[in-house]
Amino acid sequence: MRRWKVTSIPIGVAALALASTCAAAPAQSRRPNILLILTDDAGIDQIRTFGYGGRTAPPTPSIDAIANSGLRFRNAWTMPACSTARGVLYTGRYPFRTNLNAALGPSDLANSMISPWEMTLPKLMKKGGYTSGLFGKFHIGLQGNNPFKLAMPGALGWDYFSGWLDETGDPSSIDTTAGGVGAQDQYPWGYVPGSRDGGADRGACYAGDGSCQLLSAPYASKNPPGRVCRDGGGIFTPGRSCQPQTPPKINFGILSAHYVSPLVINRGVSVEQPLITDKRARTYRNVEATDAAIRWIKQQQAAGGPWMATVSTATVHTPMQAPPVPRLPANSVDTNGLDPDNPASQIIIANQMIEEMDADIGRLLVETRLARRSPSGSLIYEPEATDTVVVYVNDNGSLGSQVRLPFDGSRAKGTPYQTGVWTQLVVAGPLVSQPGRAVTAMVNIADLYQLFGEIAGIDVRKAVPRTLDSRPMLPYLRNPAQAPIRTSNFTLVGPNIQANGAMNGPCQFASSCSQIPVTKSVCEDNGGVWFGQGATGTYPVSGGTPIPSNGFTYCCQVQIWLHDNGYTPTKINPETGMAIRNRIGYKLVRNSLKDYSSASNSCVDTTTDELYVVNEAEPVPLLDREDRLIPTPYTPVQQRNHDALSKELDALLGSQPSCPGDGNIDGVVNLQDVHDYGVMVHLSRGKSSWYDFNEDGLTNPADLAIIQKNYGKVCRK
Repeated sequence: MRRWKVTSIPIGVAALALASTCAAAPAQSRRPNILLILTDDAGIDQIRTFGYGGRTAPPTPSIDAIANSGLRFRNAWTMPACSTARGVLYTGRYPFRTNLNAALGPSDLANSMISPWEMTLPKLMKKGGYTSGLFGKFHIGLQGNNPFKLAMPGALGWDYFSGWLDETGDPSSIDTTAGGVGAQDQYPWGYVPGSRDGGADRGACYAGDGSCQLLSAPYASKNPPGRVCRDGGGIFTPGRSCQPQTPPKINFGILSAHYVSPLVINRGVSVEQPLITDKRARTYRNVEATDAAIRWIKQQQAAGGPWMATVSTATVHTPMQAPPVPRLPANSVDTNGLDPDNPASQIIIANQMIEEMDADIGRLLVETRLARRSPSGSLIYEPEATDTVVVYVNDNGSLGSQVRLPFDGSRAKGTPYQTGVWTQLVVAGPLVSQPGRAVTAMVNIADLYQLFGEIAGIDVRKAVPRTLDSRPMLPYLRNPAQAPIRTSNFTLVGPNIQANGAMNGPCQFASSCSQIPVTKSVCEDNGGVWFGQGATGTYPVSGGTPIPSNGFTYCCQVQIWLHDNGYTPTKINPETGMAIRNRIGYKLVRNSLKDYSSASNSCVDTTTDELYVVNEAEPVPLLDREDRLIPTPYTPVQQRNHDALSKELDALLGSQPSCPGDGNIDGVVNLQDVHDYGVMVHLSRGKSSWYDFNEDGLTNPADLAIIQKNYGKVCRK
């Protein structure tokens, strides 16, 4: 049975040059390897090694061991959304320079995806002789509108990629039919439970290769056979015996969140796509990403050259799914039968996902010989005895429903407030002097770009021919007395570029409306009601008012509809939010949106500036909560800080010049752009690319005319 397909994208010599813009550097003195662990939605509020986590924080002994043996950066900012944070990390450039402003969705154009002309982190590291691998979540490009399709990671410079290029950017919805054996919504967690919970304690488990195994378990087992089968990549038919032929109702083609995913492998720009019946495509995401990373790192260790591995987990991203029972501690909560609509159930599942993630981090370190186990099983990590720098960082704040006190669930992931952008960051390894200490100076996820380059011995600013927003971090590792380097910090979230000015549809939650969810399914997986194109059903629940099927464009229009139909309008989350803060803790938040005016029952374009004072105190930090907004008129001190931050924010946003016609971002519109336009027309087949200057979703003569009109123009890079 054929298990995969291998393809090479038809890009020719010229386009291939885009995918690999720099050759490996000559051999030089051995430099440390780099292991980057990038987690997803597990905000600082959930990680107790930083002093928070509330009463329900999950145990994270592996993360604790890394933090205790390295540096805790206690004042680190990231971006409010997963794609945005990754874009900044991999380029060292803020979102308004790359147009990657929010989590990517299927309607976003290549204009908002990381360009192959960027000096991405793996391309930078290749200048220092490093081989790079990326494992797990990608989400800085989506194949629907990206000319490189499934070769995107290779096109951006990674030597090897094994992970997921989901069409919506994130895990699919849970398959509530459990592989076609049940009715829609019959099995909300994606597997057939035991008889105690309406399933079966015995049945047939069919594998993707056509084999079958009879499974049974005691009544009320924590690991019923339907779950064992699903976790092993199979589909379970309750109460049945194995048949010579797989029953026709079984459907291996249905995706299911963290368990059934379309795995993609890149070796350079060569693409391998295992079939959905392949065991690797039916393994819990964190486990598969860790397995792939271990295999690759061992190969690099045997080869002897320096390497950089990025393990990018999907935990704890929605939809929540409990990990395989054997991957959890023996005393873990029995999650079978939990009500998926109960917020307490979601917290329990999230905790288990973090516990499993932490266990895989420990397994990764042990199996690559970066750590070992004590006789009692605890992790012994002695970074000074290794040749590898380990970095652990999270992409953005926690999802609002997962936020732990005293953090603010109403100002979490997707917002520029502290709960949405203040993240945990740990660096450990042989370069760290006096490990176990904390750094209180401001750092940004952009700074990791410069840190990695400097570890590789690269003059980063000389190597990158355009504006960088990263600042040095290496001095903090080497010098315990290092003075703060950053004078300010910055974050941003906003709409990505869609064809002809379109944007994500409105997603209405109980207390707010947001346009961050990229599709109807993502909206619903996060507990919202979709009011965009293709809306279905009624509001607020079955039996309510039918939702217009043509939907609405803006959240404010939904509020008008709510008002007109007798419901109470809610607040609207900003379409664009940004923040800047200074060393002494003053923070300016600027939000822009089409707001709802109750006085006129209409939409009103609104931009607001909000001033706060924040800090990182344990266990109760000063946060930018609504009740801590500094009222006007400001005191003289407050006014000076407000004015200085506002001026700096305006100058920062104005530092990126418009340069129509410059698709390869080299700062000049010239013959090379005409050539590269032709490459993109061929590669994209005339559809979305970085040469679609008029942002209509097409790369065509109208875009060539823009090059010709601006020919010879020189812009700041």
